[in-house]
Amino acid sequence: MCGIVAAAASKNIVPVLVEGLKRLEYRGYDSAGLAVISAAGIERVRSVGRVAELETASASTRSVTGIAHTRWATHGVPSERNAHPHVSGSIAVVHNGIIENYESLRNELSARGHVFTSDTDTESIAHLIEATLQTAPDLFAAVRLACRRLVGAYAIAVIDHQQPGKVIVAREGSPLLLGLSDTGNYAASDASALLQVTRNMVYLENGDIAELTAAGVKITRLDGTPVDRPVHVSQLSAAAVELGNYQHYMQKEIFEQPEALANTLEIVGGSKTIQPGIFGAEAANLLADVDAILILACGTSSHSGYTARYWLEAIAGVPCNVEIASEYRYRTSVPNPKQLIVAISQSGETADTLAALRHAKRLGQNKTLALCNVPESAIVRECVLRFITRAGPEIGVASTKAFTTQLAALFLLTLVMAKVKQKLGPAQESAYIDQLRHLPVAVNKVLELESDIKVWAQRFADKHHALFLGRGRHYPIALEGALKLKEISYIHAEAYPAGELKHGPLALVDADMPVISIAPNDQLLDKLKSNLKEVQARGGELYVFADADSEIAASEGVHVLRLPEHYGELSPILHVVPLQLLSYHVALVKGTDVDKPRNLAKSVTVE
Repeated sequence: MCGIVAAAASKNIVPVLVEGLKRLEYRGYDSAGLAVISAAGIERVRSVGRVAELETASASTRSVTGIAHTRWATHGVPSERNAHPHVSGSIAVVHNGIIENYESLRNELSARGHVFTSDTDTESIAHLIEATLQTAPDLFAAVRLACRRLVGAYAIAVIDHQQPGKVIVAREGSPLLLGLSDTGNYAASDASALLQVTRNMVYLENGDIAELTAAGVKITRLDGTPVDRPVHVSQLSAAAVELGNYQHYMQKEIFEQPEALANTLEIVGGSKTIQPGIFGAEAANLLADVDAILILACGTSSHSGYTARYWLEAIAGVPCNVEIASEYRYRTSVPNPKQLIVAISQSGETADTLAALRHAKRLGQNKTLALCNVPESAIVRECVLRFITRAGPEIGVASTKAFTTQLAALFLLTLVMAKVKQKLGPAQESAYIDQLRHLPVAVNKVLELESDIKVWAQRFADKHHALFLGRGRHYPIALEGALKLKEISYIHAEAYPAGELKHGPLALVDADMPVISIAPNDQLLDKLKSNLKEVQARGGELYVFADADSEIAASEGVHVLRLPEHYGELSPILHVVPLQLLSYHVALVKGTDVDKPRNLAKSVTVE
């Protein structure tokens, strides 16, 4: 959430700042702004709303040094006065994160005569740096000393019109990287913002501070110790984050799932067996000593974890628990040093998941595995083992291809654990690998249902509530379907195990409450059919996603769409795809902002 772009170059950087913010819109924001150094001092432009409005307002602005920001409100309502950058004297600052001691800093600085004009925690950083300049006149030194007084999470970028040509950036807890080029040097929250100018990236560590000029960069720790950080050549392309011929990024990403799955599963593409080494060189020895698994995740990623619990216990025979990361570290739990901690995050910077991982490690649980879509992210760096889901950039706030590739990765983990625990024979292993290879083709076939799903979506236009039902390993898929619908269409949706209907939710069922059910042809189908009869008897309208051979017939009040094939244990990956399409097309009918739903952020980097 929030986004930073900064530049010190030999040419006008305003178009780079604006384009960078456009590439960061997916992170979620409610206002935007930029500040540059001009002959007159700090020139600042801010707006509430979309980056397009900022682009118009800054069309005549020119500079070679500047900072820009998209804000997701935490302290103070969305307004121009609360939008970044914040200014104090000759200083301008943009900031991602939360400063926990901002009130004490604000009181201290106000007593010294500083006048605050916003409700934000960020403004205290600008005033603190200006005050520090009185005793440490070099901007780099002043920012370094000021950061040592900040408590909380931050990524900041700072300019001073009395020291033109340089940008100072620092990070602690919030992501920040540098982009290096022959014409200038840049910083951003995400590599996608800088692909327009360079693919040479330097990922800053917590406690790093850097000075950017057109000629180069220098990096030290907050104590002043110089450090070298390696340069990585980003494998992303500018085209990968462009919309192309699609109407929305979410639509593009739904249809990219066959390719994303093929890329993620390429690691087993030519093999008849699966080896622990796909999770890291230490995996074989580490996993042999594991007697349980704890999955830490938030939102959509937690639903992938809940699905994996069924696989891990049924196929590998390994006890598995799933904890919502934002809750785990705030309760007293019983640590198990032989437990594998699996942290799942699309961005690898999710604040709650990162904090939960660190809490688990503090409890002595040091067997850790990251499942992530971003190789250089914090969660990947802090785990012993890692698996990178090769979904590619996911721009839409509502996760789609990241979720299905997480499921694929977790199924690979299940097979590896089953082999380690001697629960998987060669014939079954080969059969599962064949299924995984065929998965992209199977998902392509499911995508062909889109035209039928569009028809269903029209019937949701006037609905305010919906109920999703699933059983067994498809219950988490029902949870994910409900989350998608509420995220982008703003229809209130809840998911339940179908057997729980008569324990309360059935009271809500009537003709105005559509009930969406996942009905694969598995051992629970007959039980599920009985649950659906309960809905039908109360006048409920049923929308059933069934397998080709599921004996569920369409009738009055019962609408049935059949997936092309039953996919056994991997069925959840196929069944979530039509739920994504349904949510997308319902949102289109209702006219909501599909890629940037209100109040939500893509990368939740604050608690």
